[in-house]
Amino acid sequence: MMTYYILIGGIALISWLVSSRLKSKFKQYSKVHLRNGMSGAEIAQKMLDDHGIRDVKVISTAGMLTDHYNPKNKTVNLSEGVYSQRNAAAAAVAAHECGHAVQHAQAYEWLTMRSKLVPVVSVTSGMSTWIVFGGIALMAATGVAGGIGFYIAVAGLAMMGMATLFSFVTLPVEYDASKRALVWLKQKNMVSQQEYAGAEDALKWAARTYLVAALGALASLLYWAFQVFGGRD
Repeated sequence: MMTYYILIGGIALISWLVSSRLKSKFKQYSKVHLRNGMSGAEIAQKMLDDHGIRDVKVISTAGMLTDHYNPKNKTVNLSEGVYSQRNAAAAAVAAHECGHAVQHAQAYEWLTMRSKLVPVVSVTSGMSTWIVFGGIALMAATGVAGGIGFYIAVAGLAMMGMATLFSFVTLPVEYDASKRALVWLKQKNMVSQQEYAGAEDALKWAARTYLVAALGALASLLYWAFQVFGGRD
C-alpha cells in the first residue's frame, strides 16, 4: 500500500503544480486587455453566431475556472472571471467552451463517445477502488487466488478502466475545442498577436490538467491491476 500512497501523492503533487500554473497563467493574461473591448460573454455569443448556432445560451456561473458547456440544456456557462471580463484569458476560455458547443452541433465523434460514458462513470468511478481493494482483501483472507475475491477485484478493475477510458476520451475533446477556439479567434481577427499568444498559452496549460488526470488514472489502474493479477501467482 505504501507504493500506492507514494504514487497517488506524486500524481496529486503534479496535478497541484499544473493547476497552480494554470491559475497563474489565467491571472497573467487577465491583465492583457482586448483591443476590441469585447467581454467573454460577447466573444462567446459571436462565436456561436458565426457557426450558425442559435439554440445555445451563454450564461454566467459562480466560481473561478468553473467554465463548461452543458450539452443537456445547451448552455455555455462562463465563470465570473470570464463572463464580463475583457481580456485575453476571458476570450480564450469563452471561445474554448463555445468550441464544445460547435462539437455538439457537428456531432463530433469524441464528444459523442464521452457523453455516452458520463452516466456509467458517474456511478462507478467513486466505488471502483473500494471494490478492487475489497476483492484483494477477500483473496488474502481466504487464501484462494481464483475465488470470488478475484472476480470482485476484476469487476472493480473494469469500473476503474471505464473511468480511465473516460479520461483519455476527454483529451481529444478538450484539445479539439481549444484548436477550434484558436482558429476562430485568428481567422475572425478577434485578437491581436499579443492577445492570441496569451490565449494560446492559457489553453495549453488548461489542456495539461486533463493530460495529468488521464495519466494519473492510467497509473492507478495499472497499479491495482498488478496487485490483482500479481496476487494470483
